[in-house]
Amino acid sequence: MAGYDVRKLQLRLLDILVDFDRVCRDHGLRYYMTYGTMLGAVRHKGFIPWDDDVDLGMPRPDYERLIEHCREWLPPHLEFICAENDPTYPIAFGKVQDARTTLIERKHYYYLGGIYLDIMPIDGICRQPLRRWFHRQHYHFYFRALYLTHRDPYRHGHGVSSWLPRLCRKVFTVEGIQAKIRQILLRYPYDEKGLTCLYDDKQAIFPMSVFGTPTPIEFEGHRFFGPEQVVPYLLAVFGDTYMQLPPEDKRHVHNFYYLDFDHSYHDYHGQAEQP
Repeated sequence: MAGYDVRKLQLRLLDILVDFDRVCRDHGLRYYMTYGTMLGAVRHKGFIPWDDDVDLGMPRPDYERLIEHCREWLPPHLEFICAENDPTYPIAFGKVQDARTTLIERKHYYYLGGIYLDIMPIDGICRQPLRRWFHRQHYHFYFRALYLTHRDPYRHGHGVSSWLPRLCRKVFTVEGIQAKIRQILLRYPYDEKGLTCLYDDKQAIFPMSVFGTPTPIEFEGHRFFGPEQVVPYLLAVFGDTYMQLPPEDKRHVHNFYYLDFDHSYHDYHGQAEQP
């Protein structure tokens, strides 16, 4: 169970999504609801009741335009943060966050920001299975190294469990890992007729045609964009039981370490300290 009002957080996320959708429509940026957000749109016409985040995917060309123009296009209270504009950023994809709020995901994984939407670039990937496997393993290595480099090495004590994070901190920098990740992501150009990959921890792969033309789908009384081929997308991600509710012990909630709806992270002076 989360230690905060999940519905209150969902409604704040909805406000951010409404603003972001307006910016995308105004400037011709494509995006798609993905993962649990897309599943919620189909199964619940909105948020999955226990879900406390929003997942969106953007084709690489649109993602790059967002990086370039985010400060001029987003309303003043919203920020787009990613490795390309924040050298301390510890995640492999971007976020649109509400700068009037404060959110710390984990005590041991300290990054100070606001309530956010996940924005994942949709990139191309090789069609040849063996080369694709090695490419994904290359990405996963740096994805894991990024986490270990930023994580508190003493999360589980000062014993053997601290050795690998401490080694990563000696060998890598956050900036260096992010540069390698970007190189990997851009290795195979985005191609409307090719294969596509969301390079998060799941690394979901689809023909580009599954995403296709962004298609309006009802979500919490609004219409946001999802993949053109909704059913093939959901089958690939969740399997053929996606319309069934999971057992209660499988209903994931982030249970964020610190959450403040009313005060900016810029003014945060709490006890959390960067390791």
